[in-house]
Amino acid sequence: MTTYNIGVEATMAVIGGKWKAIILCHLRHETMRTGELRRAIPAITQKMLTQQLRELERDGIINRHVYDQVPPRVDYCLTERGESLGDILTAMCQWGEQNIDERQAAGEPITLIHRDDVNLQPQGA
Repeated sequence: MTTYNIGVEATMAVIGGKWKAIILCHLRHETMRTGELRRAIPAITQKMLTQQLRELERDGIINRHVYDQVPPRVDYCLTERGESLGDILTAMCQWGEQNIDERQAAGEPITLIHRDDVNLQPQGA
């Protein structure tokens, strides 16, 4: 039996760690192949990406689709359960971008390579 002291522990048990939320943020916009994820997250090793994808699949957060072709083609997308994390992931992206903006305004040399698509809407839209 698993016991959690607070609900966020159950969430973090599924999406916690350095890479899972990043993988999910990419997958919430589109289905991606392993190589596309690897290029989108250059700091992750192939071994770690594979491990994280397997764990997310095991937890029912993503689907792995293997195409019957040569060479083999595999892609990943969010399940309905994974899509239910959308608001959480959006909030995390928005908070991170605001934090980066504030740090840049304070003179910190920090760069954001990719802004989340949610924030690309014109202000006041």
